[in-house]
Amino acid sequence: MFNDVDDFMMGTPKSKFIDIVFHANKNIVENELERLMEWMAALELILEKECNIDDVEKKVKYFIANEENKKELENKTNSLYIESMGNILTQSE
Repeated sequence: MFNDVDDFMMGTPKSKFIDIVFHANKNIVENELERLMEWMAALELILEKECNIDDVEKKVKYFIANEENKKELENKTNSLYIESMGNILTQSE
C-alpha cells in the first residue's frame, strides 16, 4: 500500500485514514465502520439515558461550535482516526 515508512508518515491522521479505507479489504473496512456506528449509537443512548440529555444532536453541535473545545476535539478526533487505522491494518495483515 505504501512504498516506505516516509510515505506512510506524510499527511494528517485523517488523510492516512482515508488512504487506508480506500485501499484496504472492503470487508475489513465495513466491519470497522459498523463498529464505529455502533459505538456512536451507544454513546448517544448513554447521553440520553444516563445523562438525561434529550436533544443529543443539539448538544453535540453546540460542543463542536464552542471554540474552547476546538483543540481537545481535534486531538480526540485524530486519536480516533489513528485507532481505526490500527484496527483496519491489524486485520489486514
